[in-house]
Amino acid sequence: MPITRRAGLLAAAAALSLPARARAADPIRIGQVAPLTGPAAESGRYQVNGAKLALDAINARGGVLGRKIEIVVEDDQTTNPGVVLAFSRLAAQPDLVAFLGSIRSTQVHAMAPDAAKLGKPVMFGGTDPSLTHMGNPWLFRCRPNDLYSARVIAEYGVKELKKQKWVIIHSTDAFGTGGMKALTDSLDKLGVKPVQVQGYANQQPDFTPVVLAVKQADVDVIASYFTFENDLAVFARQLRQLGVGASWIGSPSIVAVTAMNLAGRALFGTYGVADFTPDASPETRAFADLYQQTFKVRADNFASWTFDAVNVLARAIEAAGGTEPAKMRSAILAIRGLKGVEGDYNFDANGDGLHGYNIVRNEAGKVVFDRHIEFTD
Repeated sequence: MPITRRAGLLAAAAALSLPARARAADPIRIGQVAPLTGPAAESGRYQVNGAKLALDAINARGGVLGRKIEIVVEDDQTTNPGVVLAFSRLAAQPDLVAFLGSIRSTQVHAMAPDAAKLGKPVMFGGTDPSLTHMGNPWLFRCRPNDLYSARVIAEYGVKELKKQKWVIIHSTDAFGTGGMKALTDSLDKLGVKPVQVQGYANQQPDFTPVVLAVKQADVDVIASYFTFENDLAVFARQLRQLGVGASWIGSPSIVAVTAMNLAGRALFGTYGVADFTPDASPETRAFADLYQQTFKVRADNFASWTFDAVNVLARAIEAAGGTEPAKMRSAILAIRGLKGVEGDYNFDANGDGLHGYNIVRNEAGKVVFDRHIEFTD
């Protein structure tokens, strides 16, 4: 056997026999699925950038347990089959200790069975309430779910804006349907029954039939759960073109950078529930400024939740003293009072970390913070 080859084999054998502490300098690797292509590709860049900001800050402080963090990204192509394929590619890498899933509830549903089989923590941003009530112990939400968004929309619209004639516009996917049901229930508790409920399929080129139905219903407030920002922008422009001037309170997509850029003036004067807004706290302002300085664009909730997710995982690994999945899971559920840019994290037994929303208003293209509403029940 040549000397060089024999030396190489001996070195490899020695490396395999090293105790765990001798390999402590190896990076901690986290997988991330994100829409790098397809209609949500712009939001995908925000998600990757938010995670990178957190990773860079953690590594600059020396990492976690003396180890740097790395993130491996796979393209989910903005589709359910795409997210399943992307997650399977990540799951096949045994050194990945945790994952950042999707912000789209329908995609989290698609990947959830594989996440349950894998048995490692998956942080996600989808807001369908049912996602943390399916008996899957490995899903952890880094945004408030839509039971909270619905309560905020209903209470603000009825009690603050004094609106009684409601129409609900929603995507017919898991996110939109779940949001619509939660909002209908919240309005019912306030003694209000929607005049009209309009569902639509994602990626619509024309919302004229929906807008005409809204106009004919003569409502005084629109509530919406749009999954994709391009759909929301098309609806907004056609709504204003056909002269519908009702107040509008939307789910967080209504203040996403992409939606506001696409819709422009059509969204002026609208209200939104926002899990992230720059002026909600010192933490949100610092993150917004850092994101603007780093990427030269305004931050939104697509970036904020992944920033928080990486920090939550770092806290959990530190508390667990390592990356053993069960210990990481217990450490995540034990987190209390962790200040993130999405809010203060207090995980409940179901894996929900946040329990409130901000009310914001679009004033001539600027997102203006009104108040934060936190629920304790």
